[in-house]
Amino acid sequence: MKLAFIIDPIHQLDACHDTSVALMEAAQILGHEVWVTQANWLSVVESKAWAILQQVELVPIQLVEGRWIAANPWYKLGQRSLISLETMDAVFMRTDPPVNDPYLYATYILDYIDQTKTLVINNPSGIRSANEKMYALQFTNAIPETIVSADKQFIRQFVEAKGAAILKPLGNKAGEGILFLQSGDRNFNSIVELSTQQGRLAVMVQTYLPEAKDGDKRIILLNGEPIGALNRLSSGNDFRNNMATGGTVASTAITPREYDICQQVANKLRQDGLIFVGIDVIGGYLTEVNVTSPTGVREIDRLDGTRLGQQVIQWIAETLEK
Repeated sequence: MKLAFIIDPIHQLDACHDTSVALMEAAQILGHEVWVTQANWLSVVESKAWAILQQVELVPIQLVEGRWIAANPWYKLGQRSLISLETMDAVFMRTDPPVNDPYLYATYILDYIDQTKTLVINNPSGIRSANEKMYALQFTNAIPETIVSADKQFIRQFVEAKGAAILKPLGNKAGEGILFLQSGDRNFNSIVELSTQQGRLAVMVQTYLPEAKDGDKRIILLNGEPIGALNRLSSGNDFRNNMATGGTVASTAITPREYDICQQVANKLRQDGLIFVGIDVIGGYLTEVNVTSPTGVREIDRLDGTRLGQQVIQWIAETLEK
């Protein structure tokens, strides 16, 4: 197969952490061609999606005494070529959020790929419809009590009723801008005014889950089926459990309640073409559905001795053969 990955500039990626690199490496190990491009290198020519692509050769990372070690350099790029994306067997959209205008325009360009010829992961229209915070709200039996609003008084009433809550910007990633709200906080007005840009921008507010102290579980789903999980724990200096904020990771099992959540979301994910997804679960509640560039594969592989990237690539090969 020929696989194209739309990524952030490759020199910015961490070979020992980034799931995009894990997927590319897995494809190469399984004998497939790996090509890379960037969102700003996409074009539409004669109503077809094209991209400036470079073939990449990777040096696989090695597990040494429980740590991933990467070569330096860990990749080699070929010459740039303008190529129709329909010559690829599959295209991975793996650009990190925020889902801003350039990101959205890239998904519009990807709409001009004939998906009977080339599989796009994840489906561009599915990505557009699945804000990673808002998408979870449709699964009412899985989520904690949640509101979305820009109204300070409405947010205050919710926080006072719950005692404590978590405020999340709708467009950020990796824990950016997430705040802890508590009834009676003298900074409450300033916090909400800054987060909502003086009432112009809606935010998500969820009841605080005390179980967060025990971790924030990331579950990786492939075509709606859970294939691996890890638990993210705060550093102790931050209430957030995100790896990007200094959190640590631990091996974990998927509980019956979490399997039930996966079943609740599976059919909708498949309908929307959201093939490779990471869901976040705290205390048995679904908090987010990550569809843009979900991560965690490197950590799960290290902790559990798995090769999730290879499982994903094998699934693609089998799907395209049908």
